[in-house]
Amino acid sequence: MAESIRELHPKPWKQWIKRISDANWISTVLVVLLAFLVGGLLILAIGGDPLRAYLVLIKGSFGNRNGFAETIVKTCPMLLAGLSVAIALRTEFWNVGAEGQIYAGAVLTGLASIYIQGISAVIHLPLALLAGALGGGLWAFIPAILKARLKVNEVITTLMMNYIMTFIFSFLVDGPMRDWVSGLNISPQIEKTTWLPILLAKTRLHSGILIAILAAVVLAVILRKTVLGYQIRAVGGNTRAARFAGIAVENTMVKAVIISGMLAGLAGAIEITGVQHRLIAGFSPGYGFLGLAVALLASLNPIGVIFSALLFAALLNGADAMQRWASVPIAMVAVIQGLVIIFSAIRFFFNRSTLKRKAGS
Repeated sequence: MAESIRELHPKPWKQWIKRISDANWISTVLVVLLAFLVGGLLILAIGGDPLRAYLVLIKGSFGNRNGFAETIVKTCPMLLAGLSVAIALRTEFWNVGAEGQIYAGAVLTGLASIYIQGISAVIHLPLALLAGALGGGLWAFIPAILKARLKVNEVITTLMMNYIMTFIFSFLVDGPMRDWVSGLNISPQIEKTTWLPILLAKTRLHSGILIAILAAVVLAVILRKTVLGYQIRAVGGNTRAARFAGIAVENTMVKAVIISGMLAGLAGAIEITGVQHRLIAGFSPGYGFLGLAVALLASLNPIGVIFSALLFAALLNGADAMQRWASVPIAMVAVIQGLVIIFSAIRFFFNRSTLKRKAGS
């Protein structure tokens, strides 16, 4: 009886936390502010000026033409990686293999962009991007089917497959696909018919960002307006209830993970066709892993992922300026990113546990 009364009249602080968690945009802003506040205290502790450091960080990321362009260039792969993790996690599949799927997409894009020659850019560029998406989707299909059919833990399989694909990639650029003329572990330059158009002259800002934003909008529409989207949301909300309602839970999860892999593969394809223009070992500085942080901060919302990716890209791009002009180590940006991840994860698991309690009652 006493427990029932407590449930009917929860403590004020619990009501306050629940209200903030329900309003995703408010909780997201609070997560970011809290991370920057703690980061500011740490900067103060090492003798730095937090206000100056953050102003320099913003200036380095958006204060001039090149800074703005580079921030958007970095936003693109993180946006697609964030979408990749978000769609998989909505079916409770922890895809920590986005990094490997990015590399898988890059490999197939490289093959399509180097060895297919003599065709129009109108055909060649979409073909190269499609090849990348298929590469990522196929690489994600393996852990998805292992979980669906054999119940193999996806965190282990996706993590292991990251290493396998990065080794395959390194082998290719050091052997069969190596540009022997340069003497470096890189492939020959891809055909110019597969280069993404530049949006801002004399910068690296390419049209891939438009593709990434379009992908976020399309994914949001799929989740809200289609049968597959309803099934994905149902599986993520309550697996048992979804199964009871006649939804094929395993098949839905596999479909979501294939889409997840295709988005990560597209990120790799766009990096090759828009930035690198050849296969280069280590071309991704961990975009796939940052995708998890981007997705959690956005509460798995595809539109929110756009802004979340922009924040992480600004942190990456402004780190050099912060060290150069505010004497704050670049490592502090990694600390702030870590704080964002921790606070986002706490909020995510709090929301999930609340939903599961509601579903159980």
